Amino acid sequence: MSKIKITQIKSTIGYKKKDKATLEALGIRKMHQSVVKDLNPAIEGMIKVVSHLIKTEKVEG
Repeated sequence: MSKIKITQIKSTIGYKKKDKATLEALGIRKMHQSVVKDLNPAIEGMIKVVSHLIKTEKVEG
């Protein structure tokens, strides 16, 4: 299974509560914090919802 690194690059201030809740569900609590997750359909859907707030990178290995 491939992995993806997700980093928050923009603040949630001024955005919907759903966006902040989605970031918390991904495990991101602060600006510039990164998490590595297995890429599956659920994670892909969360990434789509907050794509304007995050940066994603493929992780090798």
